[in-house]
Order: sequence, then C-alpha cells, then structure tokens
Amino acid sequence: MVAPMRVAVIGAGLAGQGHAAAYRAASTVYNRDLPPVQLAVIADSNVNLAESVAARYGYERAVSSWQEVASATDIDAVSVVVHNALHREIAEKLLTSGKHVLCEKPLAPSVEDAQAMVAQAQTSGHLGRVGFSYRRSPAFAALREVILRGDLGRPLHIAGRYLGDYAADENAPMGWRFKGPWGSGVLADLGSHLVDFAEQLCGRAISASGAKMSTVITKRPVPLTVTTGHSAGPVGTEFEPVENEDYAQFGLQFADTNSSSLGSFHTSRIARGHPNTLSFEIACEFGSGAYDQRRPGEFQLWENSTGGSNSGYRTVLVGPDHPYLDGGLAMSYPGVGVGTNENFVFQARAFLEEIAGIENLPRCASFEEGLHNLEVLDAVVRSDAQSGAISPVDSNGENK
Repeated sequence: MVAPMRVAVIGAGLAGQGHAAAYRAASTVYNRDLPPVQLAVIADSNVNLAESVAARYGYERAVSSWQEVASATDIDAVSVVVHNALHREIAEKLLTSGKHVLCEKPLAPSVEDAQAMVAQAQTSGHLGRVGFSYRRSPAFAALREVILRGDLGRPLHIAGRYLGDYAADENAPMGWRFKGPWGSGVLADLGSHLVDFAEQLCGRAISASGAKMSTVITKRPVPLTVTTGHSAGPVGTEFEPVENEDYAQFGLQFADTNSSSLGSFHTSRIARGHPNTLSFEIACEFGSGAYDQRRPGEFQLWENSTGGSNSGYRTVLVGPDHPYLDGGLAMSYPGVGVGTNENFVFQARAFLEEIAGIENLPRCASFEEGLHNLEVLDAVVRSDAQSGAISPVDSNGENK
C-alpha cells in the first residue's frame, strides 16, 4: 500500500480555514493517482478555535502551538498561515524537521528573512512553496495562456488594483496587520498579489517608480478579546498608533526580449464598498484583456479579429476547455461557478502532487519566487521614500 501524506495547518483564521478545507477536497479532484491524504493537525494559539476548525474539517487533532507540529514525527506537509513576522522561524523549523512547507504570501517580513528561508529550503531538500492562490483562478489562467501564446501580441501596459475594506472602520481593533515597518501593511497584504499577477502576464519586473503610500487611519483601539482574521470585537478606550500604510500606488517596468512594458497599480485596505476587488486590464499589440475577481467565472477579450474599434470586449465564460476545471469541479460546465475557495483546492492539489512526484498541475510558487516578490515590494517602498512632490506650473511659468 502507498503510504499516506499527512498534512497539518498552522493558523486557524480565515485563510487557514481555506487551506484546511482545501486539503480535505484535494483528493477528490481530477481522478488521477494521488496517495491517500490524512488530515492530521490544526494548530493555533487559540486552542478553542483550533479545535473547532479541526472538528469542522475532519482533522484528527488540534494543538495550541506550532512547535508541536514541528516536533511531530507523523507530519509530511504543512501550510503556514499566520502573522507574517512568524513565517521565517516556523518555516525554517519545519524544513529542518523534514517537512514540506506551503507558506502564505508574503513569504517573509523582509528580504533578508526571505533569503534565509530560501537557503534553508535548498539545504533541507524539502519543498518550500508560497501560496499565491489567485494564480489558480481558471479565468485568470486562461487569459494568461492567451497572452503567453502571443494571440494578442506582446504586452504594452497593464493597470491593476486590489481594493479591500477590512480596515475602513476606524474603530476596528488593533491587530498584527497594522504593526510593522513601512511596506508591511496593505502593500504586503494585497499588493503582493498585484505584483504576482502582473509578472505572470508581463514577465519579470525590473524597476519600480512613482510610489506613494499613506496611512489614513493613524490609530486604532486596543481589543479587549482575541480577534481572528478581519473580525471585529469589543475594544477599550486605549488606542495604539498604526505603524504601516493603508494605501499604496506605484508603477512597475517589466522586461522582455523585445521591449519593456509598463504597469500602474494601486491597493487599499480602506476602500469602502470593496470587500475583495482584485482586477486588471492589459493592453497588447493586437488586443486587450481584462479580469475581475468579483466575476471569477469569466474574463474579457478584445481582439483585432473581432471587428473594429467599436466592437467592444467579448465575455468568455470559463469551462472544461480552460485551466483547472476539467475534473477540478464536480460540475465543470460554463456558468456553473468557480471562486476563491476552489483556487485553494487547486493549490493544495498541486502542492501534494509535487510532493508525490506527480507531473500534472503547474507547480506552486517557489520560495525563490516569493523572495523576488518581496524584492519588488522593497523597491516600491524605496521609491516612495525617494520620490518628491512637484507642484504644478501656472501660466506664468511659476510653481503654484
């Protein structure tokens, strides 16, 4: 009999539950050989939450510390879904104890930490992977295939945005997301996805410019109880300063063999009315494409072959001819529906397949790719620090 792969999830919050549910479903998709998957452990410092999530998704046990997972001898693969500042310590210990690691983005709190994690993964001989789950969106992946095939010609420019409203309430309790150095706020949280998306379409980013970042809500009340994910809760009268940014905008330049394409991006965690708006539009030599995560079952195309400039975009509904869906859904039919939860399933399946040595789905992002993502974000932060505001010039040639 083939030995089972035993999995654990460290962190039982919102994204952690996405990972936990994904491992449960991973063996049910694609009907291809995969060793049995045993759901072993959920770990969280809030043990009541860990027990609840373990029971909900069928895991064997719940523990209150990540160290118990690292020292366990019956675990093969672990998702790390906790405070970014803890990623390096936890991942390094897991790798040295002989476990494969899928770490949520951003890979680490700093470039230096990420470099150390890359070195540790290489030394350990075990997989170090990063959870850029939006790569698994069938609609995004289908549009990427169109662009990489050259159907639209080479990319010229891309505009993307990732807007959230989880921090729009000034009375939302202080939490780890609001602490840390400049660049560790919304830029790391949501902007890391924007950078990854853009590089999937346009190639490697070679420079950042024109960055502007700001903190709009400068202080937040201290919570009276433990909070989970983006949830609210009772707060006291004491306030603490917000240390990182609520909003960021920046430009990137991408390299390819023929020319350099440009991109402009903005991201916010205080955009009311946008609980989770990740979208972009890309213009190429012979056409354009667009994607909006709020409508994950479709993407938009404009091609020269569809008519003149007044013909407009056409909508493509994803179906079994597009990535991940054939066998990846119980009903892989256009218009049935697909979303973020399925992205986590496809990601978990790819991670487990790579561990098992199966060549099927595209691999998850490597620690090296996670390091590069942080290097781009670091360039954005440095661009913000070095940029100066220029006043407009009036009709007399004088600065206003």
